[in-house]
Amino acid sequence: MPGFRSDDVPAPAPRPVVLVCDDDRIVLATLAGALGDAGYEVIEADNGDDAILLARQHRPSIALLDMRMDGKSGLDVAAYLRDYVGTPFVFLSALGDESLIARAREFGALDYLVKPVDVDTIAGAVAEALRRSASRDAAAARRDTLPTDAALVRAVAVGILMERLSLARAAAEARLAVLAREVARTEAQLADELVRGFDLLDRS
Repeated sequence: MPGFRSDDVPAPAPRPVVLVCDDDRIVLATLAGALGDAGYEVIEADNGDDAILLARQHRPSIALLDMRMDGKSGLDVAAYLRDYVGTPFVFLSALGDESLIARAREFGALDYLVKPVDVDTIAGAVAEALRRSASRDAAAARRDTLPTDAALVRAVAVGILMERLSLARAAAEARLAVLAREVARTEAQLADELVRGFDLLDRS
């Protein structure tokens, strides 16, 4: 019987790394403790500059950012994470104003949590945000596989019109030209929209 070797045991899966940034040290310690107890690896920052530095060093799986802080705000940090590090983020705020929530989502936030955050649900909120991030990344990867060559995109768009409207190829090509004029697009622009819209419809 072959001997047991330690390298036969698969390495444990790495724990998701969560960056928590809040200038209220009590909130920071409370959230970090709850997430640590839930099995996450947590890195903490009490200001925006440190949060950016830690994000560059550790490449966290997700960041929880206080929206309003002295110095760099959560929006400032989020913009850096979004544009340079690629770390998804969730905003924390004492304000539950609907306009702020809408602004946060437009900014790219996966969620907006109103303080005081329930420590019993924070781990679940982070898990859900990570799931949304993975889903968003998968959708982006799928979009990147769509045809990009203009002639190929046009051919696919014509094929869609042929199938959906039961048209012959020449009629579908003419229909594409008419539709493009009606919506003030070039044929290339409309073809691209048709292909991407069809992909979205197919995935839904």
